[in-house]
Amino acid sequence: MLDGTASATAQGVAAQRLTFRRIPADHGRPDDDQRLLADVAAGVELPDHPLARYLQARTLFFDQVVVDAIAAGTTQLVAVGAGYDGRSLRYARSGVRWFELDHPATQADKRARLDRLGVPLDGLTFAPADFTTDDVESCLAATGHDPARPTLFTSEGVSGYVPLDALRELLAALHRTAAPGSSFAIEVPLEPEGEAELERRARIEGQVAAIGEPLVSAVPRGELRPFLASAGWTVRSAVDPLGVDVDESPRSTAFVIATA
Repeated sequence: MLDGTASATAQGVAAQRLTFRRIPADHGRPDDDQRLLADVAAGVELPDHPLARYLQARTLFFDQVVVDAIAAGTTQLVAVGAGYDGRSLRYARSGVRWFELDHPATQADKRARLDRLGVPLDGLTFAPADFTTDDVESCLAATGHDPARPTLFTSEGVSGYVPLDALRELLAALHRTAAPGSSFAIEVPLEPEGEAELERRARIEGQVAAIGEPLVSAVPRGELRPFLASAGWTVRSAVDPLGVDVDESPRSTAFVIATA
């Protein structure tokens, strides 16, 4: 997702999402999203993945955040590390502009797929950026993002692959582009606590490292709010995949909604 074309992880997630329940909306082109997912997942057998329930919960969380933001009048959305996500298609709406921020190579492959499928890109702007080297603030500005209008930023399945220092700078750069009233929905891996979570995280790290996509960062549970605050974001809610507040959950993933 971060630095190339469709990876094994992206293909597996696409195959799973083809079967997932999704949050409905009275606008958008969900069939185009499904076509993109099918293209990315082509030739991949649906894996019997131990993370399927987690991926379903994550997908529904971000679906709901996007649907709620558009319903509340948000007209700018930035998908940070968008990869092959198709919410800009599934939840497209007249007057709503989407910006997909991701590595140029990934975006080139995605655009080629969408062009081949004949999928219209109305309301969608690609903002190519390497999070570890590029100035994402300038990248967004160059593609027409308006820092005076409230924006919903989303980041799904990205944080664990970015070193913490680079992640903090990325979040700070996004905050500098965020008008008052902007919000950020982000998945943040937490350092596991307890034997069961340590074993579970070790299995996950082994699986993704085996396909060349090692996880490189996690935030200590007690540092989640200070970490985001150091980049300008105030946490409004932080729950685990089951919807339990992270302060009351042993699980080592947080689904966070923060405000600028």
